[in-house]
Amino acid sequence: MRTLPAREHLPVGAAGPRRPVLDVVVPVHNEEKDLEPCVLRLHEHLSRTFPYAFRITVADNASTDATPEIAGALAARLPGVVRAVRLEEKGRGRALRTVWSDSDAPVLAYMDVDLSTDLNALLPLVAPLISGHSDLAIGSRLARSSRVVRGPKRELVSRAYNLILRGSLAARFSDAQCGFKAIRREVAERLLPMVEDTGWFFDTEMLVLAERAGLRIHEVPVDWVDDPDSSVHIVRTATEDLKGVWRVGRALATGSLPLDRLARPFGDDPRDRELAGVPGGLARQLVGFCVVGALSTLFYLALYSLFRVGAGSQLANAAALLVSAVANTAANRRLTFGVRGRERAGRHQAQGLVVFGVGLALTSGSLAALGAATGSPAHSTELAVLVVANLAATVVRFLLFRLWVFPAQERSDGTRTPR
Repeated sequence: MRTLPAREHLPVGAAGPRRPVLDVVVPVHNEEKDLEPCVLRLHEHLSRTFPYAFRITVADNASTDATPEIAGALAARLPGVVRAVRLEEKGRGRALRTVWSDSDAPVLAYMDVDLSTDLNALLPLVAPLISGHSDLAIGSRLARSSRVVRGPKRELVSRAYNLILRGSLAARFSDAQCGFKAIRREVAERLLPMVEDTGWFFDTEMLVLAERAGLRIHEVPVDWVDDPDSSVHIVRTATEDLKGVWRVGRALATGSLPLDRLARPFGDDPRDRELAGVPGGLARQLVGFCVVGALSTLFYLALYSLFRVGAGSQLANAAALLVSAVANTAANRRLTFGVRGRERAGRHQAQGLVVFGVGLALTSGSLAALGAATGSPAHSTELAVLVVANLAATVVRFLLFRLWVFPAQERSDGTRTPR
């Protein structure tokens, strides 16, 4: 996996006259009325307050009015500072992905064309990204110090949506849909290919994936005044957002998103030092192994009971143990022994299956001994014997995991870390 450079501090003038530090994207669709005053006001504000070189990019997605012509005229009027990009398909997410992926600026931002958000929040929004302290930044209308003017309907919808995100996706950021966000370009290079949505849910999906990967999200309280002429269709947008929540939640639950690509690509991470062989490392591994083992045992017993309905005890035990062993190896690999990324994942699973064989021998032998002793044991007796056998197998599994599957290797500083 390619290693990205460490975070860079960008001093004033470092970008030079041809390469902006900040690229502000204004996605538009049929905005011939608001586009020119928006761009001119934004240009005036940045020229007066922003200490770095900047660019304003108008991302026109399939407008059918005079928006493309106005965007082109603005680019000709302010060459090198304003540029116009035309897309033949609608979708705010599609527009942002296209422009951000093609930009050469180290910090990428976007804002809605109606400029509902006070522009004085722009510099506080991007400053932590320029300094390298944070990876993404969002404006929040729900922060305690924000000042927001909007109708009760939009207020209710916004708060309900963010509550849904907190309840279903465990999101900790406060405002997913405020049209005022920024991201570092090297973060976008890794993150954007994982975001599927091309519409209004693009923001939420991007933030959820970033947060789950452990990236830093900086929040800025904003002053925000609702645009009564907004073209956003609330019901249709809310429906699409809920579909997106379901899709992302399912992907996170099944582990189909390669978030390890985002976990640590940006230089020194103090979590790497936590995995070093500090005093208590064995105790930490034991605790993690026991927690994973307890959950795996419950999962195994539930599977055994399910498979036992239509199969014999030996077949049900083997099937339940196989499925739970794969899950157990993956969980211990990540949580107990701190191994991340896909390198050697196949080898670790193969070794885990050998460990599974040891557990199968112990549990199957216990069942065989029970059957020989009692003939037709009760289901509760079978479960009790399996619990005892699994406890014995757990000790063996931990030793094999620690010494063979995920052995520690000596580092140059004398500490030990999982390989």
